[in-house]
Amino acid sequence: MKKTKTFSLGIQHVLAMYAGAVIVPLIVGGALKLSPDQLAYLVAIDLLTCGIATLLQVWKNQFFGVGLPVVLGCTFTAVGPMIAIGGQYGISAIYGSIIAAGLFVVVFAGAFGKILKLFPPIVTGSVVTIIGITLIPVAIKDMAGGAGSSDFGSAQNLFLSFGVLTFILITYRFSKGFIRSVSILLGLIAGTIVASFIGLIDFASVKEASWVHMPKPFYFGMPTFEFSAILTMILVAIVSLIESTGVFMALGKICDRDLTPKDLTKGYRGEGIAIILGGIFNAFPYTTYSQNVGLVQLSGVKTKQVIYVAGGMLVFLGLMPKVAALTTLIPTPVMGGAMVAMFGMVFASGIKMLSEVNLAKQENLLIIACSVGMGLGVTVEPELFSKLPDGIQILTENGIVSGSLMAIILNLLFNGKGISLKLPAYSRKGNEPVKTN
Repeated sequence: MKKTKTFSLGIQHVLAMYAGAVIVPLIVGGALKLSPDQLAYLVAIDLLTCGIATLLQVWKNQFFGVGLPVVLGCTFTAVGPMIAIGGQYGISAIYGSIIAAGLFVVVFAGAFGKILKLFPPIVTGSVVTIIGITLIPVAIKDMAGGAGSSDFGSAQNLFLSFGVLTFILITYRFSKGFIRSVSILLGLIAGTIVASFIGLIDFASVKEASWVHMPKPFYFGMPTFEFSAILTMILVAIVSLIESTGVFMALGKICDRDLTPKDLTKGYRGEGIAIILGGIFNAFPYTTYSQNVGLVQLSGVKTKQVIYVAGGMLVFLGLMPKVAALTTLIPTPVMGGAMVAMFGMVFASGIKMLSEVNLAKQENLLIIACSVGMGLGVTVEPELFSKLPDGIQILTENGIVSGSLMAIILNLLFNGKGISLKLPAYSRKGNEPVKTN
């Protein structure tokens, strides 16, 4: 009976993060114009790497692993940057930047507390807001059928996309607990079923997909390393680590465990290793999923055995391309309807971060205005700095990088007097800084 309960709770954790784990490769793969076979591989390898990354983070040892019941998945923060890097430098540069970002996290995990001081809510909120704003147009185009599609904006596409969005909103409004947490996944399933009845689903890719495969490192070719792409992905990794810190702290409280700086360092290092694995296996950068914290709180089960089961399930699913091929059947308008909700939440998360900022201070409003404005402006008009020397363009050609640098520099200019890069001393329990005169 106990094993059955553990297994069922493991399934719940997989379902809670499955939509995010599947949708990210579908969005990125679709934007990069991958073939159905390549897309199926991307979904499968993402599930596999999610499982491995989760198991590594739960397995606490001397070098890495926070040892809490956490589940790792691809961060939505990386979607826009990956699409932008792939469009500018090619898919090989995506994985070069992911590997470099992972190495950065592993090497500087112990010093991250110092780096963290440069990324207060006013900076991270601005960065996440920029990323969310730049993602929304992708969702709107997919709602209409996808850029360049022959039936772009047709009544059929709009019916499907808005129908899915409506289904998600109604489910979220009138359900509670676990059903609410998987409302996006249910919306995708419902939309795909409706699409199959009107003849939009072709099962050929599922029939042709093999049942089992082995992961292939550097499936899309050897990585290449572009400075601008690497800088972008490092910024994404830092934002993800800041979010993970909050998740670690929340889970520590739920599990009645006082986290020490050493525990956090091992958690950061585990996340860095997961990011490196994502680059090697041509998957994604990974972060700790906050939605699974709600399940731990809801179920009251804090044991790591449940997460070991969930991680094992993800590895198993990742070795089965036929299962991955099923997810590639989701029509573009159906995906677009769900993406509006998901990408809107990225934007809303940025706004939530900015709500922690003292907005009564005019300087803070100016920092937000200039950084978000610069990030969005460069994204809309990437040729703004095209006449500058190549060495300068490396830092200005990407909206996320330019907006982030603007936020960091302006925050140091206006608020830098109170910023100290010295790590605080911690009490024995590890969760309270020692007060010093």
